[in-house]
Amino acid sequence: MIASYDMKRISIIGGGPGGLMTAYILQKMTNAPIALTLFEATDRLGGKIHTARFDGWPAQYEAGAAEIYDYSPVGDDPLKELIAELGLPISPIGGSSLILGQQILSNLDDVRTHLGKEASDALLSFDRAAKDSVTPFEYYTCEHKLAAPHGTSRFDALLSTIRPTTMRHYIEALIHSDLATEPERTNVEYGLHNYLMNDPRYMTLYRIDGGNERLPRELARRISANVRLNHVVKEIGRGEDGRLAVVSLHHGSLRRDSFDFVIIALPHNHLSQLQFRGERLATAMAAHDAHYNHPAHYLRMTVLFERPFWRAKLDDSFFMLDRFGGCCLYDEGVREPGMKFGVLGWLLGGQPALEMSHLDDATLIDAALDSLPDFLAEGRQCFLQGQVHRWPYTVNAIPGGVSMRPRSLQHQPEPVEHPDLFIVGDYLFDSTLNGVLDSAEFVAKWLASRLITM
Repeated sequence: MIASYDMKRISIIGGGPGGLMTAYILQKMTNAPIALTLFEATDRLGGKIHTARFDGWPAQYEAGAAEIYDYSPVGDDPLKELIAELGLPISPIGGSSLILGQQILSNLDDVRTHLGKEASDALLSFDRAAKDSVTPFEYYTCEHKLAAPHGTSRFDALLSTIRPTTMRHYIEALIHSDLATEPERTNVEYGLHNYLMNDPRYMTLYRIDGGNERLPRELARRISANVRLNHVVKEIGRGEDGRLAVVSLHHGSLRRDSFDFVIIALPHNHLSQLQFRGERLATAMAAHDAHYNHPAHYLRMTVLFERPFWRAKLDDSFFMLDRFGGCCLYDEGVREPGMKFGVLGWLLGGQPALEMSHLDDATLIDAALDSLPDFLAEGRQCFLQGQVHRWPYTVNAIPGGVSMRPRSLQHQPEPVEHPDLFIVGDYLFDSTLNGVLDSAEFVAKWLASRLITM
């Protein structure tokens, strides 16, 4: 038996998907004894993956990440492989419709019929240019981000060239909730990236049957760690014993723990709330924070109805709506086959999401119902209950920053005096659950290899 003092003490800060994935992979990959401690500021694990239920009604919905991207048609898909490894069943989801004004536009013929030949020709031209700039393989490997032909051009500069303006409005409404920001606050590459995800040759979408939160729950069930819920980490720095000291606040009481390695797996917006002791570390983390300081926002309003009244006209898993700058409506009821109720989830992104997140729940639910087009106006008569979930500053408008950094520097901001401090996050190069796993796997493999040689 190996004595406990031989074990390397490792802290993971953040109990969202990044922290849980890192813990799971690290335990699988290392053959060295480790003692994991996972700090989570809230009373639940899972972070942005949150499957919720209505009060008093047998209906659930996704309050956080609604879908998972499937890259397997193009190449290896580690996230899909992980979900299969955990024994979680999945189902594809999809949608092709955009409600523009009072019209449902589901294909190019609809665009030509309702917006005219000039608009349909403009859409074809934009679509061709987008696909010429990025192949499905480049999209999958993100190689286009490293040598982007458009440089740091703003996405709105490209959109401003589209004529007629009705087609620009169409494209903006189509992708706004995926961008989670405004075209002037991101670059051409990221804008095209979010447009191309609508083409199944680049990627498809799926969900986990029974709720996406089954993923973090299954990961948590399989890791061996001291999980400390409601522990808010306040400070990280070098301790007197030479190890990294983590100071956390739990129900008003501060505690200090020492670790051989610390992995920070937090959304970017939480990094600035941590205090880093030591001039070199504080400077490096401030630079890290500034490089990725391109916040984007989400807001979710989910409504329970007596019946799914919209399915006579719209039977996809989701559809787009040209309200709130462009938002996505998810038919949450398809996640529970046979459910008699109807559930619609509004996903707002960008500035409207940020500004409206300050409103009270009743006002937001009312605004959601008001946004329905005239042909779905019966929604008010079918209304039963609404829930609101706010996600401001939780994603990134320019993942990876304006210029992409080497992966080692992305994940280890101060390697000289703090090679024992690592960062995991989707904002480092890809604001998706797939990107979270890529980041977690990179750090877990890196640390596992170091543990083997120690």
